[in-house]
Amino acid sequence: MNKVTWKGVMPALMTEFKQDGSLDLPATRRHVETLLEAGVDGFIMLGTLGENLSLTPAEKSAVRRCAVEAVQGKVPVISGIAEYTSAFAIERGREAKADGCAGLMVLPCMVYKTDPEETLVHFETVADGVDLPIMIYNNPVTYATDVKPAGFARLAARKNIVAIKESSDDVRRVTDLRNEVADRFIIFCGVDDIVLESVALGCDGWVAGLVNAFPEESVALYRLAAQGKVREALALYRWFMPLLHLDCHTKLVQYIKLANAMTGLGSEWTRPPRLPLKGEERQRIQSIIQQAIDSRPNLEALAVAAE
Repeated sequence: MNKVTWKGVMPALMTEFKQDGSLDLPATRRHVETLLEAGVDGFIMLGTLGENLSLTPAEKSAVRRCAVEAVQGKVPVISGIAEYTSAFAIERGREAKADGCAGLMVLPCMVYKTDPEETLVHFETVADGVDLPIMIYNNPVTYATDVKPAGFARLAARKNIVAIKESSDDVRRVTDLRNEVADRFIIFCGVDDIVLESVALGCDGWVAGLVNAFPEESVALYRLAAQGKVREALALYRWFMPLLHLDCHTKLVQYIKLANAMTGLGSEWTRPPRLPLKGEERQRIQSIIQQAIDSRPNLEALAVAAE
């Protein structure tokens, strides 16, 4: 397997639907192309924001092929793998390879909450069953399973496990991981509202949510952070923070899709049980998004600072 060089801003891309709930592949392709033009470094398809569990296997393949065709080999396309069993995960992973994906982002088993040993065995089993580079998605807040740094030291024996999406919501984990496994893994920040801190502590990239609606600002923020330009990044980060908090909520899909709709980069339609926002909640989220739109920073000045 060739050396994997994943880094930078990788959107956890939304899957676009029509109002009747059917897939909207042309809109998904347009979204990929828009973010590619904004300078992102890769795409994570079919993650949480991609509504993985709301799609059939055939629909998942269609979404993956759509993204692979849109990027034309310019950046890697990585497929989220979120299944009920290890065997199902391997099956979906092999399909992702056939669809042209460059790698997988593997989640723990869905529904059944595995204990620490079961969690590690699941990831080892999938790694052994699929000939693709793998990013482990570690999100104990949402999925109630936590791979600690010592667990990743064990997973290091699987050479095709190459990256970690660290979403423990604790920036101390980045340092603990580096102390435990040094540079064995590419580490991505997986929580939008701690990205500046995470990059400063050694993350190689950002699997981002709000990049879906604010791609130029997201790319500029990451590049400033990666270059150590903290003062310039901090001003942008403070503007961005109310939006970035939207990534850390049970309804992050609806919140970010509403932001997409308000910025003209997508629709807000989801599949039930997710429903459109309404009432006071909708007004509150709209207000946060609109305030950010009305006070968007000067992108030209950001570009100069990021050079």
